Amino acid sequence: MSHTGTMRHLGYTRVSTATQDAQLQLDALLAAGVQKRDVFSDVTSGSRTAIERPGMKRLLDYAEQGDTVVVWRIDRLGRSLLDVLNTVTLLRDQGVKIRSLSDGIDPETSSGRLMLGMLATLAEYERELITERVNAGIAAAKQSGTRFGRPPVDPALIGQKLEVAQDARAKGRTAEEAAQLVGWSRATLYRHQQAARARAAVPE
Repeated sequence: MSHTGTMRHLGYTRVSTATQDAQLQLDALLAAGVQKRDVFSDVTSGSRTAIERPGMKRLLDYAEQGDTVVVWRIDRLGRSLLDVLNTVTLLRDQGVKIRSLSDGIDPETSSGRLMLGMLATLAEYERELITERVNAGIAAAKQSGTRFGRPPVDPALIGQKLEVAQDARAKGRTAEEAAQLVGWSRATLYRHQQAARARAAVPE
């Protein structure tokens, strides 16, 4: 469905568990001029990246160039700084603006654009740190004689590697290059991506 010519304000709320209440976020969005029918919501664990959440998937499908996504706080867009920035990048690549009410991030103001730029710089720094930590860990393990077969899996490390690989793919790297960046083969990257999709498909 196309909405060309209209500039819409779309809302997004997220809480981590069903016991938390999104009403505070919703009230703030409605007060900022977002229509209730244009609010997308997620109740999900912090282990899911933004694009694995059903509400965020619907928002990304629905949003079009010229729209503005409004959130109560910028951290609602992701479970980590890296996840937030990946989501911001996805939206901006679609020509969608982001406004955060509590953080003073407004794309219509120079200070708001400056804050988005600072976030982008911080996220790039974090990606580089993660890659360095991953590579340093691999190098240290190899030096100590560790054999890289099927060691016990650290889900947090797997998640970090997947984020780095996903970001590399988004920037035009091939699957082979993205896998090499985190010390995996392409087959290993695909295996972990499939496992992540399978986990995301399981109702919580």
